[in-house]
Parts: sequence; structure tokens; C-alpha cells
Amino acid sequence: MDERERRSAEARRVRQQGMQRRRPGSSTRRTGRRPETDRTSEHPSIQRSRRRSSRARRRRRNMIIRMFLLIIVIIAVIAGFIFWKRYGSSNEKADLNQYYGLVNEDDIAVVVNNQVVRSTEDTEAPPPGKMFDGTPYIEYSVVRDRINKRIYWDSNENVLLYTLPNGNVTVEVGSKEYTEINETKSEEYVILKTEGKTAYIALPFIQHYTNMTYSVYEQPGRAVITSEWGKVQTAKLKRDTEVRYQGGVKSPILTEVEKSDKVTVLEDEDDWQKVATNDGFIGYVKTSSLKDEKTETFSNEFEEPVYTNISENHTINMAWHNVENEDANNYVLETIARTKGLTTIAPTWFNLADTEGNISSIANSEYVNYAHQSKLEVWAVLRDFHGGINSYDETYQVLSYTSKRANVINQVIAAALQSGVDGINLDFELISNECGEHYIQFVRELSVKCRQNGLVFSVDNYVPQPYNEHYDLEEQGIMADYVIIMAYDEHTEGSYEAGSVSSYEYVKTGIEDALKKVSNTKLIAGIPFYTRLWLESPKTEEDLAQDEGTEAANYPNKVTSSALGMDEAADMLQSVGVQAEWDDTAKQNYAQWETDEGVYKIWLEDSTSIEEKLKLIKQNKLAGVAEWKIGWENASVWDLILQYVN
Repeated sequence: MDERERRSAEARRVRQQGMQRRRPGSSTRRTGRRPETDRTSEHPSIQRSRRRSSRARRRRRNMIIRMFLLIIVIIAVIAGFIFWKRYGSSNEKADLNQYYGLVNEDDIAVVVNNQVVRSTEDTEAPPPGKMFDGTPYIEYSVVRDRINKRIYWDSNENVLLYTLPNGNVTVEVGSKEYTEINETKSEEYVILKTEGKTAYIALPFIQHYTNMTYSVYEQPGRAVITSEWGKVQTAKLKRDTEVRYQGGVKSPILTEVEKSDKVTVLEDEDDWQKVATNDGFIGYVKTSSLKDEKTETFSNEFEEPVYTNISENHTINMAWHNVENEDANNYVLETIARTKGLTTIAPTWFNLADTEGNISSIANSEYVNYAHQSKLEVWAVLRDFHGGINSYDETYQVLSYTSKRANVINQVIAAALQSGVDGINLDFELISNECGEHYIQFVRELSVKCRQNGLVFSVDNYVPQPYNEHYDLEEQGIMADYVIIMAYDEHTEGSYEAGSVSSYEYVKTGIEDALKKVSNTKLIAGIPFYTRLWLESPKTEEDLAQDEGTEAANYPNKVTSSALGMDEAADMLQSVGVQAEWDDTAKQNYAQWETDEGVYKIWLEDSTSIEEKLKLIKQNKLAGVAEWKIGWENASVWDLILQYVN
């Protein structure tokens, strides 16, 4: 081996030994760092700088981590706050003065049968309750509408009345004394106070004549009254909890109730229950907070006044006799002779004559004698129209004054006794909603006077409808001996379309609705002896212009009608050569025909239609039947009435 090859081999050997001595990971290519031998050779200042740079990087990394964690915490806090705001319970207390509607210092809240009575600003209603000299008082309309409708206030003559079976309780404003029929009594407090036209009645006095209990609380002042009795849903509290204004944990708190307190459950709204507390708060608690839910029956010891009645021992078959003048009384025998099975005749003798409560009378004792000889009773009719009184306003002017009502009653009773009649039939048909409370007070007072004088008292009514609820059939059913529903005038002279005077369904529904409020032993159904002949014609341009903006504009035809008796209607059909056909819906014979004037229509009242009505009277075991009016019937109907009624 020459010298050059020997050196080359030695160099390879040295390189191999050097590679074997290197530690794993020391390669600058793999680590990106210089070999340790290089670091030891660095200047100390460079090494310090490198360490500071490393610490700075760690601080920045730690700061980023801390900032990230802080942001997470802030987000969590915000989310928790939002969640709490939305779902967490509120501790806000309700403004109880606002809740109860209290404004003045002497106002007290009134809670009647678990309902808060609130006066509303838009109607400027007076406060429902006041506290005077430590005695709670209730505003009259609240008493009338919610506690005892028989308590009556005459704001024109400043007198408070309550009708007992034998007379009135009478209270004057500002007095501690009152009269019960003829006996003077007194209380330790002023019974009746007024503020302008508004009357406030002492609550303990109301309790004398009402089946009720009450309690008075403070902060805020409130009277809690119960006047309805029967089954009630109750429950107890599992734990202390809050009663809130509305269902939901965010609703303001009305009051707090303790574990085992009892509440009345009013409504079930799944997670929340509407409840009433014993001290007059009506609000909501969580359903989960209630236990021991059950139905309980509550009652109160109270002796209700008993309003006795005169009851005939036979089924009534009464016909109204429309007596227009004194001369018409002379035809009573002829009128009676046409009938069969009649028990009672009701001549239209008395009318309101003026707004002072005077009446006009064409009562005739000879008429009564003739009727009695024919074994008929006479129930003289008292009307508010066909005399001097012929509008709603005039009737209101009479009935809203206690002295004027007394004037009417005294004159009617005197005339009835003088002529020897057996009863009074009240037929007031011009009663506005505003006049309703005065009318029913008139019914009460007249019923007492009739009973005291042995006169049968009956009252005429339309069939029950929402618009005539103020006639108060329920109260009539207590005060009167008989309640009559006039199951006719389904379509009247003023109707916008032709129709039956008394269709089957109209009569059926009228009887059923009346029986919800009046006993069948007192209820009499009035049926018609007449029908209406209708003429329909297309409206002219002038008619359409005149009707614009009125209810009449909804009807395409102009209609007129005239009332016909049974025989007159049959004769008319025969004269025009038209045959009526049975309408099974109305359960009447129906006919129509065309002329140059328009289309004539008629729903007949005859033996077949009358029989359908008599079946309803018999099925419902009513006290009897009444007919308007005698003289318009076909003779055959009397045998029919005799068959079903007598």
C-alpha cells in the first residue's frame, strides 16, 4: 500500500470513530440547536438574553391562558345572569294599593266570593268600599250585583229599601234608625252614607238580611265577603311559599303563605294554580307546592225570608181580553160564550196615565160579576202602554221613584178591590236595561200588596233572551204567583224580514230557558191566536238610500205585515185560491203567492200549530196556558186546549 492509500484509510477510520462517540440527538440538523460544545463557547451576555427571551415567552403564554380563562368566566357569569333573569324567582313585592285599586285614605278593598272588586278609572266608578268611623261600608252597586240583589237604593228620594214578605225595610240617609215594616229599630252605626249620588251601606247591616259572612283586614284595609255557598275545591301548602300576581316566578309577590295553610283552588293552569287565600288575596302558586286537594262543601246558618204565594188548585187556562174602552166591557157575556174550558179572563183595564204614577182605569164590577157567574176568575191587566205612558223613558220616570211606585200600587189595589177582581196581571213591556232594578223592585212591592189583599199576582214576559235579562225571571219566580212567557212575536210588525209569529222551536226554547229560572208549577206559556200576513217587495233606490248605515240595509227586501185572526187568515187564503202546506220545521201550515205588489207569505196559526204548542206545555207539566187574544181564535181550538190543558 503506498503512502496515499494509507492516509486515506486512516482518515476514514478517524471519521468512523468520531461518529460513534456522538450522542443521540446531538445533531444540529435534527434539533435545530448547536452542539453543547457550541453553547459553552457562547458569550455570557448572549446566554442571559436567551434566558430572558424564554421567560418572556412563558409569561406571554401564561397571560393568554389567564385571559382565555377570564373570558370563559365572564361568559359563564353573563349566561348565568341571563338564565336567572329569565328563570330565576323574583323577590319583587306587588303594590297592593294598585292591586286592589285603592286611591283615597278611607278606601277599603272589597273581595266578594273570591273575586276582587276593582273600580276602573275609565268608567269613573266609585270605590267599592269605604271605612267610616271603624265600620266598613260597601258601595250600593256592589251590594246589588254581587251580594244581595234584593237590597234597593232610590237615589232620587234618598231611601234604601229591602222587601220582606210583608213589607219593606226602610232606611234614610245618615240615620242609625230604620223601619222594618212598621217597627222602628236602630244600630250603633250610621246605616247609610252618601257621596253625591253614590250610596254606601254598612256591611254589618247588609249581613242582617243576607246569607253571608265577612272579615275585615288591615294593611291594606279590605273586607272579604262570602255570600255563595256549596262545593269548593281546597288544598294545603306543602311548604312556605309566595302567592304571585300571575303565574310565573317573575310575577310580583302579593303575599306569603305558610306550610299547611289552606287555600281555595280557583283555576288549574298546569304548573301554576290560581288560588284565593282566606284573607283576600287572589293569585298564583306553583302546583308542586300544593297537597291534599279535595272538594269541600261550605254552608252558613241563616234564616231566609219565606215569600208565600197564592196557588190555584187547577191548571190555568187564561185568555187576555183586549178591552179598548168602557163600552167594550158590555160584551163580556158574548165574549165568554165563545170559549170552552176557560178558567181565567184578563181584561186590559189599568194603564199608567202619567209620569207621576197615576193610572187610568176602565174596571167594571158588572163585568166581574158576569165572569164569576160563568165560574171564571178575573185577573185585571196593568199595562205601561196604550195609556199615557208609551215610552221607555216615561216608564223609567215612574218606576225610579219610590213614591210614584207606591202611588201606582195604591191606586191599582184600590180599583181592584172596588171592582172585585181576583188578581192582577202585570204587563209592562217598555222596560229599559237602566230601568231593570226599579222594575223588579216594583214587582216585589206589588206582589206584597197583592198577597196582603188576597189577589193572585202574575207577570207577563218575553221569552228569555240576553237583551231582556234585566226583567229578572228568577226573582219574579220567587215574588209572583205565576210567571207568564209570551211565546209569540218571534217576528213583529217592525221586523226586517218575514217570518213566523211563533214557530215550534221558538216556543220550545223559550219554555226550556224559562224553566231554568222558574218552577214549572208557576210557569204559564202564552200562545197566539193570530198570525201575520207578510208582503215582500224589492227595495227601491229610495229605500236603499234611506236604509244605508242601518241594520235594515242588510236585508234586500222591504217587508210590511198585518195581523190576522185565525178565521180571517183562512178566509183570505180561500179568496186568493192558495192552499197552505205543512212546514215541519216551524210546525205550521205555510203559504206564499206572488202579485204585482210582491210576494205574500204567511205562517198560519190554526188547530194543527196550536196542538204542537200544547204538547210542549203538557210535556213540561206547566202551570197552564194563556192566549192572546180572545176573539181571534177559531172555535175548534177550545176543544183542543181542553184536551191538553184542562
